[in-house]
Amino acid sequence: MSNFGFLHLRVVNPFELSFREARSAVGAAPLLTQAEEFKSLERAVADCSLVVGTTALSRRDPQHPVRNLLQGARLIRKRLCTGRVALLFGSEKRGLSNEDFSHCHWLMQVPTRQEHRSMNLGQAVAVCLYELARDVKSTLAGEKSAFAAAGDLERITSLLLETLEASGYLETHLRSSTPRSAAPAEERIRRFIRRLSLSEADAELLLGMLRQILWKLQTSEERKEKE
Repeated sequence: MSNFGFLHLRVVNPFELSFREARSAVGAAPLLTQAEEFKSLERAVADCSLVVGTTALSRRDPQHPVRNLLQGARLIRKRLCTGRVALLFGSEKRGLSNEDFSHCHWLMQVPTRQEHRSMNLGQAVAVCLYELARDVKSTLAGEKSAFAAAGDLERITSLLLETLEASGYLETHLRSSTPRSAAPAEERIRRFIRRLSLSEADAELLLGMLRQILWKLQTSEERKEKE
């Protein structure tokens, strides 16, 4: 990370003994010392307007758009002009889980030979960050509207789930078990919200609408109970 100028390391539930005894490369000790620990991925990416997961795609049917490293790096550099971006890496043994992926806007894959897709974690990080750093001068000008942070998107996800529950839609549709809808409703809604690429203003507008709808549904239900 330090080699390529990326200085903000966040870790989620690290194995404490190994993490505290880890040693950095020469000249990079402050990066490791200042690394932030989080109890959940949701909190770790809450202030990021773009969350990108990395995957080898072995034996998995992704529910997200998957971009190659060259294309993905170009999009990430563009988004860095307007906000924070989180690039997620899982453990070497298991990678990122489906629940982890549900917090992502899209996924990125390093092009490797078909017979050997998995990479050493440190190497994968270095390859991705090199691609991000190598063409900084060609980064496009920032977009006018800032994108909603992951924390706001998670609030929309929770409020939408609560609204769908109150309306009866969740039980009738999203929890029906079919081969194509095997993922938990929460993960499916979270992915849907991220596909919308909401701006900060649109996220605030949608939150307001959902709060009003939910309040109406709850008020109506209370009236029925009194009657």
